Amino acid sequence: MSRLEAKKPPLFISEPLTEDTVSQSLSLLSGILKSCYGPAGRLKQLHNGVGGYVCTTSQSSAILSRLSVSHPILSVLVASVQNHICRFSDCGLFTAILCCSLIENFKSLNVASCTVIKISKHLLSLCMDYLKSEACGCRVSVDFSSLETLLSLVRSVLTSKPACMLNKLEVDHLTMLILKAFMFTVPCHVETNAVLGKCIIVPVKGRRVMDSTVLPGLLIETPEIQLAKPLAVKRTCSNMIKIALFCVSMSGDLFNPEEGTITVHHGISLEMSEVNQLLNVGKQLVNDEVGLVVCQKVIHPSLKQYLKENHVIAVDRAGLSLMEPLSRMTGSKPIASIHSLSPSCYGSLKDVRLESFASKHFVHLIPNDTVVCSLILCNRNETAWDELKRACETAEHVLQLTVKEPLALLGGGCTETHLASYIRHKSCSLSTSSFKDLDCSRTQYQLVADGFCRSLESVACSLNHDDGEILTDMVYGHCWLVPSGFPSVSNWSDLVSKCGCGINGNTESLNWRLLQGQFGSPIIQGCPKDPSVKVADFLTLDCFAAKCSGLQVALETANLILDLSYVIEDQN
Repeated sequence: MSRLEAKKPPLFISEPLTEDTVSQSLSLLSGILKSCYGPAGRLKQLHNGVGGYVCTTSQSSAILSRLSVSHPILSVLVASVQNHICRFSDCGLFTAILCCSLIENFKSLNVASCTVIKISKHLLSLCMDYLKSEACGCRVSVDFSSLETLLSLVRSVLTSKPACMLNKLEVDHLTMLILKAFMFTVPCHVETNAVLGKCIIVPVKGRRVMDSTVLPGLLIETPEIQLAKPLAVKRTCSNMIKIALFCVSMSGDLFNPEEGTITVHHGISLEMSEVNQLLNVGKQLVNDEVGLVVCQKVIHPSLKQYLKENHVIAVDRAGLSLMEPLSRMTGSKPIASIHSLSPSCYGSLKDVRLESFASKHFVHLIPNDTVVCSLILCNRNETAWDELKRACETAEHVLQLTVKEPLALLGGGCTETHLASYIRHKSCSLSTSSFKDLDCSRTQYQLVADGFCRSLESVACSLNHDDGEILTDMVYGHCWLVPSGFPSVSNWSDLVSKCGCGINGNTESLNWRLLQGQFGSPIIQGCPKDPSVKVADFLTLDCFAAKCSGLQVALETANLILDLSYVIEDQN
């Protein structure tokens, strides 16, 4: 006991945001995330100090889960953004960059943090009210009777992930596949509480992206089934295939000794007893006209052989991840015991086929009503495939969120610059009573509002990675990117053809201003919902729900960090 160290007192750090190490770490994190933002974002390679798997990515979900942050303030920021990503999948970089910018801009103001927080909350409410109003000039309605907006949403997700290494033809192909897969998951018969189905991504690495395809139903990899042999499967009198789904091992393993003591009579073989029980289950399945048996775990070879002789297909090692979609697709209830088998647990299928992709063999389960589908996803190598899988999952989630709220926001930095212009316009026209309600002066409000707008604009500026200029126009408040290599005194109208989202072209006299480091001016009018000229074939769009949540999370997290007076660290 004498060799044990005495307990150290906790470390109290007052006003943690004033520390140089915190400012430097926050600036470094912001720089890393900004450099990843958008279609031209720079890739990052992440790996641990002792080697192992190397992740090449520009996606926030992959970066933040692999970044090691030591300071509690950064941990709060990262955890907050990760929680947003878990809920919405999209706009993670937007949320993190905006949060970092808000903290940096707000703490540089000579305004008390409590006042900053009150004013910023008011600014957030102005933004949210505007985004949810019919007068909003940076949102578009999503019409599910037309594919154009849905395709733009999916395309925007794919093109913002450069590590997927996709060309235009591949983006077009995958965009159609993802939308087709999503349509498969929409129930044909709408109920009161309709639930979307599921898309299962099947990996095929080392093949062309153009080889990717979507199939209705579910694919289960079965290396041992030979494609050359015809598939004979038992059907019911109604020409359906009855399926039994087991979530318990059917390998005939003996009891685990840790589960208790077993008394065995002389001459009794436990192994044979288990195998006989399995064969009894097989006989009942055959008698019940079951045509397909799927087991999450392993099926004993004797039972497999018996089922095969009776024209019952047996598929084992399906894995836990397929149990829920299998159950939902077939209507079967997973059977958890081989000692009690109820016919009410069986489900049904329309057909079972064998499929082959690359060197892999699959059993293809085709349901009566398609609510589950399989996306066979191909890419050239493992790194690009991993990144593409994350992008496809994000795109699917974005479509699901859009079903609940059929709106989208303009992308390419246009929503950020438009909102900044709107807030500057509103902050100049606030009544004196509003300042009294907020217990602040007009000057304080203007300072915080300008910091808020500059934070929004800094997100739009993060899309520029090639030393070009970022402009905003004074009519629509949209974002325009000028290629690098042109002096700042150029005639901007000669250098830009369309805004970041693609909805506006340079077809009229627009006044311009540079975004970096300049105070803004109010826009003259709102952005029209249906402009006379739409330059791009497809708009660049962002998920409405994800971006609105990202805006709220960024500001609330920034306010939380600004409000921190002490950090208490345990030193033991």
